[in-house]
Amino acid sequence: MNDQQLQEWVERVSLHSFGRPFRHRATFNSRLRSTGGRYFTKSHNIEISTRQFEVFGTEEVEKIIKHELCHYHLHLERKGYKHQDADFKTLLRRVGGSRFCSALPQAKTRETYKYRLRCTACSMEYLRKRRVDPGRYVCGKCRGRLILEPLDLAAKP
Repeated sequence: MNDQQLQEWVERVSLHSFGRPFRHRATFNSRLRSTGGRYFTKSHNIEISTRQFEVFGTEEVEKIIKHELCHYHLHLERKGYKHQDADFKTLLRRVGGSRFCSALPQAKTRETYKYRLRCTACSMEYLRKRRVDPGRYVCGKCRGRLILEPLDLAAKP
């Protein structure tokens, strides 16, 4: 599905579920990970997560579209358009939108630490992804001096 098809879909859902037209832009955004979509109050445009569509399909994305359209229509009417507002909750329930989107499956990436800061006094260890200057820090437990040790990338921290 492309942005033009999404635009037409959002316009249809707006007319059918809200009885009002959607007069702005709706686009896909492949960078959205923790949210299904978002509504911009300044431009009134809507973005929908491409990943939500790929993973969960049209039924789930239609609920996300209804959620974002609730923000859109309530904001234009100068009513409570935020998640905690009663107007928003009531309208969302009435049109059948989802309050929260389904969680995307996370990529199986393990946090890879490359460095260890070790206290010379108490042996407390601090794992770091980036190289840091140990002279700028002290141990949070005993205020001892720290030394930087590179980790073997093949071994687990």
